[in-house]
Amino acid sequence: MTEILAPAGSIDSAIAAINAGADAIYLGLESFSARSSAENFDNDNFIKICKHAHAFGVKVYAALNTVVKDGELQNFFEAAARAWNGGADALIVQDLFLGKFLKEKFPYITLHLSTQAGTCNTYGANLAREYGFDRVILARETKLADIAAITKIIETEVFVQGALCTCFSGQCYMSSFAGGNSGNRGKCKQPCRKQYTLDRNGFEERAYRLSLSDLCVGEKIEDLLAAGVTSFKIEGRMRRPEYVAAAVKFYKNINDKNLSDLKRTYNRGNYTSGLAFGQDKSFISSAVQGHIGEYVGVLKVENAKYICLGKNKFDKGCGFKVLRGGKEVGGGVYGGEAKSGFIISTRDRLKNGDKVFVTTDAALNGRLLSVKKSIGVKINIKLLASKPAFAKINGLEYSDGQPLEAAHSRPLTKEEIIRCFQKVDGYPFEPECEVETDGVFVAASVLNAFRRKVYAEYYDEISKNTNKPISPEIALPTIKSSKNKKTAVISTDLKNIKADVGILKLNNLESPNANFSGEKFLYIPPYLTDAETQKILKIAEGFDGIYCDGYFGIKLAEKLNKPLFAGTGFNLTNALSLNGCPAKYKCVSKELTVKEADLLAGENVFYLSSGNIKVMDLIYCPFEKKCASCDKRREYTLTDEAGRKFPLRRYETSECRFEVYNCGGLVPTECKAGKLADRTLEKDDNNLTRGHTVTGVY
Repeated sequence: MTEILAPAGSIDSAIAAINAGADAIYLGLESFSARSSAENFDNDNFIKICKHAHAFGVKVYAALNTVVKDGELQNFFEAAARAWNGGADALIVQDLFLGKFLKEKFPYITLHLSTQAGTCNTYGANLAREYGFDRVILARETKLADIAAITKIIETEVFVQGALCTCFSGQCYMSSFAGGNSGNRGKCKQPCRKQYTLDRNGFEERAYRLSLSDLCVGEKIEDLLAAGVTSFKIEGRMRRPEYVAAAVKFYKNINDKNLSDLKRTYNRGNYTSGLAFGQDKSFISSAVQGHIGEYVGVLKVENAKYICLGKNKFDKGCGFKVLRGGKEVGGGVYGGEAKSGFIISTRDRLKNGDKVFVTTDAALNGRLLSVKKSIGVKINIKLLASKPAFAKINGLEYSDGQPLEAAHSRPLTKEEIIRCFQKVDGYPFEPECEVETDGVFVAASVLNAFRRKVYAEYYDEISKNTNKPISPEIALPTIKSSKNKKTAVISTDLKNIKADVGILKLNNLESPNANFSGEKFLYIPPYLTDAETQKILKIAEGFDGIYCDGYFGIKLAEKLNKPLFAGTGFNLTNALSLNGCPAKYKCVSKELTVKEADLLAGENVFYLSSGNIKVMDLIYCPFEKKCASCDKRREYTLTDEAGRKFPLRRYETSECRFEVYNCGGLVPTECKAGKLADRTLEKDDNNLTRGHTVTGVY
């Protein structure tokens, strides 16, 4: 049976997921978690929740899914050891090369490759399997046909519910450049959820142009089942326990088709089925950014009161959001019953005909969190004279070791023994007792101590950690930094470019005319379907090598028998990964400072030193796929609330895709590493690029 995998941003959420019937949970530790704002788990709480989950047969996956800088490597391996030795069933890792290193050192550990690694085609899947990963968590943008192909190679985990990232997995730098809060480091401030304008007819009005609706695969989960998916993943480590419970309940009972509980616990945009099935009309939630809940009625203003008309019943503690023309205009709380509905208490000025949505249903939340899962235990208890106290639970035997005495006056009754063992001492047991006794005397304190011993030992047995331990003490490789004087330039036209390496960026998948005197590399974006890679293979034949922003480029270069330039999208941030990357040329992550990059500099190592800074890859149309009215421009402008302008570049594969660039270009920067200039948007003959402002701050 396919696994239902639930988020656990806190102990309460973990318990809610288990009680609701999740087959596995995933959570973060105090460091290296891509959701650093979640409560996450210290070592004691992590071990505690592992034991609780394992007692119910629920697996625990520990997320260590951020990029790791050079000075953090030892801490990373210590965290990995704590998680594995504490009982994790798998470690979720973003850095492919750190995962490969771990697997080589400890072949018996289980590794899952994070969605942040951007696996989206069979080339990436084959690489993950070759590097020792047991499962890939697919990029949310992966097409259904590619999902089906990947499942034949390696276990797959696919998102079915929850928030969608605007940018392709692992390639978002918007938050990092907007204010130093890196998404790849777990600190994303979600600038994609802010309002923007776009300079195309019909999109000039300020709206949430990059904010996506929440994912809800719903009945289409049958297609994922048919594709062979191993695990259905629910996003939401930042969400409340009642949402987790509702989501698990929904996917455990998918044939019920009742979305009400889900909508009331969290619903952004009334849901999209996601890019696996193609961009649908509800994919972008431009009018409302946050939780809108479930529609419950129309507003009527009556005797200076706001009445929500309808038969829905609510109570104290319920909250509501009010929309007009699809946009949020206010909200309020339950204010009492009315003849034709209920009163909304609010300070906002509302109107007749406004639509009311419930966003907090107190009674529903109570019901969702009142479900308590228990473990049925059949206990055979024998208290016989001249023999030690004995108990057998589900085939496991326990004995006290001290012979019991026959009662001189009042013997212990079966009912008293059963009542004693009905007390479960906080353990999630539901006991069914069978007692055999011949009239012995046992002091209440002795009987209670025996019960506690039996339950404690049984719980330890069913929840014990069976992982073979790994050592946190790992000898790390060192590199001696050296200067690389080579230059490389990314451009959509290599004419008049003077550099050692010219990287041609295509506007479409057509064979280009690319005259260039140096080494000529073809730019490969971080996302390609399997069908698109076949076109790339033909185009790349006329190049000396390929530059790729996705890990799958390693296998693509092998297929072509050509050298690879590992781009900024590889997010190479430490010496171990830099050494482990098999590319001829390597560019360190654009999120490193010059000082950090200098430590990694060496022969054929590059640093993004000037030019345009790509901050997002969009694998969808921000113009809502209104193709009939498209003006087919190559460049648009995305303008934020402060007036900052972000270039938006359109290119074509089998469909239109888009890149967002920072509001200012990168001032030429000196670094020991080779210079990589990105001149995708514009260029001049002096290799100067526009813009001198590195970034604005949100």
